[in-house]
This record gives sequence, structure tokens and C-alpha cells, in this order.
Amino acid sequence: MSNETRNAWSWGFTLGAENWNGRLAMLGFVAALIVEALSGQGVLHFFGLL
Repeated sequence: MSNETRNAWSWGFTLGAENWNGRLAMLGFVAALIVEALSGQGVLHFFGLL
């Protein structure tokens, strides 16, 4: 499978969609770590959910 197919934005259970899902999940995880490091609180406490 070519790189162009793996990076294509597509809906459904495709390899490209799974790659984008993983990338966005990694960005969200890093964002949560940054919020926790800067605020000293977990993400749920930061947003007032706990």
C-alpha cells in the first residue's frame, strides 16, 4: 500500500482512517499532558468536571 493511500482522509474502517485516528489520539494525549503539567491538575479537574 502506498503512502498516499495511507495518508488519505477517508471515512469508515480503512487504513487511512485508522492512521488519522491514531495521529489525532496522540495529539489529544500530548495536549492532556501539557494541560496537566501547566495547571498542576488533571484534565477533568481543569475543566471542572470532578
